[in-house]
Amino acid sequence: MNAKHAQIKDYRYDLPEERIAKYPLAERDASKLLAYKGGEIQEGVYRDIDQFIPKDSLLVFNNTKVIQARLKFKNEFGATIEIFCLEPAEENPEQSSAMVQQKSVYWYCFVGKAIKWRDEVLTLETEDLTLVAERLDKTDATFKVKLSWQPETLSFAEVLSLTGEMPIPPYLRRKSEPVDKNRYQTIYAKHNGSVAAPTAGLHFTSAIFEKLDKNNIRRDNVTLHVGAGTFKPVFSDTIEGHSMHTEWIQVSADLLENLRSTLQVDTPKNPIIAVGTTSMRTIESLYWMGVKAYSNPAATLQDLEIQQWDPYELKQDISSADSLAALLAWLNANDSDQLVCKTQVILAPPYHLRVASALITNFHQPMSTLLLLIASIVGDEWKTIYKYAMDNDYRFLSYGDGSILWKN
Repeated sequence: MNAKHAQIKDYRYDLPEERIAKYPLAERDASKLLAYKGGEIQEGVYRDIDQFIPKDSLLVFNNTKVIQARLKFKNEFGATIEIFCLEPAEENPEQSSAMVQQKSVYWYCFVGKAIKWRDEVLTLETEDLTLVAERLDKTDATFKVKLSWQPETLSFAEVLSLTGEMPIPPYLRRKSEPVDKNRYQTIYAKHNGSVAAPTAGLHFTSAIFEKLDKNNIRRDNVTLHVGAGTFKPVFSDTIEGHSMHTEWIQVSADLLENLRSTLQVDTPKNPIIAVGTTSMRTIESLYWMGVKAYSNPAATLQDLEIQQWDPYELKQDISSADSLAALLAWLNANDSDQLVCKTQVILAPPYHLRVASALITNFHQPMSTLLLLIASIVGDEWKTIYKYAMDNDYRFLSYGDGSILWKN
């Protein structure tokens, strides 16, 4: 099977509106947990997730932080114009660096009621600052917007925190509320830049971390800034016609070494488990970046960027440990202890995992690239898993219940 020829209609299932979790549970770790391994399904709750994870496993979390990306301005006639900040324009550096910019930034944005935004400059004033939006170029779906503010000493992250709203997913079909400011954010969020939460991590609490530590279940972090493209529907009949969104990842040399040494052990007692699809996309992208570094040690950073179909077209016979060793060597040769790079990777059947052994994740929308990723782990068993969840009153999507899925 060629991944490009995957029919999106094969990933359809019925998701009634009432099964979508519109709000989080009162306690993060009270969500139900479905555990799938070797064709068998077990039930549990997140607070007991340590019981489903072998000792000496390595859990990889995405420590990105959701920014309050929705800005609501009013034009001279009082009409609301919403500017949704998506990603930095080329005048700015990548996401993490752009968030600490002072005075002004250039961002690509969705603009709600753009027809009401003529040539005037929009202004949003609070007690603490004045924010000005100037509309520049237009692309097919977005505008380039210059945002500037006073006082100039504030960072862009501080500006958004003072003026913006949490960008909860559109399928919740409600406005952002005070509860979302805390609950649509993981407890370990660190680096500003995402416009959507890595939702698998929303269930984790300090109490869970204490249990993991007692069982010698290790933890490490990557950073992938989740873009609005994560909600982008697939309109084409096959995946070949779908353009996967591009996202920034940032990882340390220590994380790469942790992955490499764990893989080198080569025993099922030491699996690597991705917490969330963004962590999965990151660590699998690292493997393919390593393949490029292995084949071309003199590669530029741009050469290492992962395009949508690279995992199906690059050299396939390099071991995971050797690939990550090559990426570490590349960092060393370039005198850096951090890798900041782009990935457009799409994981779809018949892709097989190169780094991870399992995925902790929520239940995803039908006919989405996230569901394709699930199928690349468990194959057609995704249908059995999702039917079980539907039949047993699991809550779906961002604020819903979750699962731990071991690769077949």
